[in-house]
Amino acid sequence: MDHLACFAPEDLHAAQAPDLQAYHWRLLAQGDSWFSTAEAKLSAHANLLQELVLSKPTAAVNCAGQRESLARLVELASVPDFVRLLTAPDAPVWDGILLSVGGNDLITAAQTPNQIDGQEVPLELRLLRRQTEWGPPSAGVGRYFSEPGWATYAAYLKANLQHLLSLRDQGPSAGKPMFIHCYAVPVPRPAGAEDAGHGPWLYPALKAYAIPSADWAAVSRLMVMHLAQLLKSLMADKQAFPGLFVFDSTAVPLAPAAAGASGISGDWHNEIHLNHSGCFKIGRAWSEHIERVLTTGGLVQDTPSGKGRQSRR
Repeated sequence: MDHLACFAPEDLHAAQAPDLQAYHWRLLAQGDSWFSTAEAKLSAHANLLQELVLSKPTAAVNCAGQRESLARLVELASVPDFVRLLTAPDAPVWDGILLSVGGNDLITAAQTPNQIDGQEVPLELRLLRRQTEWGPPSAGVGRYFSEPGWATYAAYLKANLQHLLSLRDQGPSAGKPMFIHCYAVPVPRPAGAEDAGHGPWLYPALKAYAIPSADWAAVSRLMVMHLAQLLKSLMADKQAFPGLFVFDSTAVPLAPAAAGASGISGDWHNEIHLNHSGCFKIGRAWSEHIERVLTTGGLVQDTPSGKGRQSRR
C-alpha cells in the first residue's frame, strides 16, 4: 500500500513539476482544516489526506494548501486554483475529487445566537432552540433542536453540492467520482485551538442556549448524525447528485475525548479536530471506500456492514 502523494497547485508549474501521468490514479482535493497543509495544523491535529493509502500509486493536488482553510462550503466554488483545475479545458482528467466540506457550516449554524442586535433570530435560521422553545422531555435531546433551521441548512448544502457537481461536469473530469467524508462526533468541551480566538466551538454555543451539560454529547451526536444521514441520502439520489460518494466517518470507532478535558484527549486534538491517531483511523477506513469506487468505476456502494455491493449508476 502506498501513501497518497500530495502536491500543491503551484507544484504543477515548478521547474521540477511532478509527472502526474506516472501515477495510476490522480485526484483533486479541496476542503477545510481536515485537509489543510499549514504547518501549525499539521503539527497539531494532522491532515486526513496524509493517512490515505491505496494499493496503486496515487497523487492528489490539494488546493486546501497553506492558506486559511475553507470556512464555508459556499466559498469552495470561488477558489481560483480549484475551479481552474476542475473546469479548464486543459486541466488534467482527474480520477476523482476529494472534498472535506460542510462541517464548518454546521458549527456556524449551531453557533448562531437567538438574538442579534436585540432582534430575535428566526427559528429557521438557527439550529438550537432557546429554553422557551424547548419541546417536551419525551422528545429527548431533539427538544433542543430546530428542525426548521435544519431544513435551511440542508437546502444550503444541497444547492452548493449540486453546483460543485455541475462545475465538475463542465470540465474534462465530467462524471468522475466526487468523494466526501462525514465528520466524527465531537464531545463539546473547553478545548480550543492553540492560536488565540479559535475555539472552542460547540461548548460556548450549548452554554449560551442553557442546554444542560449532561445532554451536550447527545446534542453533538444528533447534529453530526443529521449531517451524515443527509449526505448519504444525497448519494442515494443518483439523478440529482450523480457520481457523489459519501463515506460515513461516524461508523469508524474512535476514542472519545473526556468531557471537560481542555487539551488532547482520546483521538481528539481539540474539541472538533482529530489528532494523528484519529486521522489514522478515519483515513485508513476512507481509503478502502475510495479504492473500491475507483477500482469498480463507481459501481460499488457501501452497505451498513461496510462491505461493497454492486449497483448500477
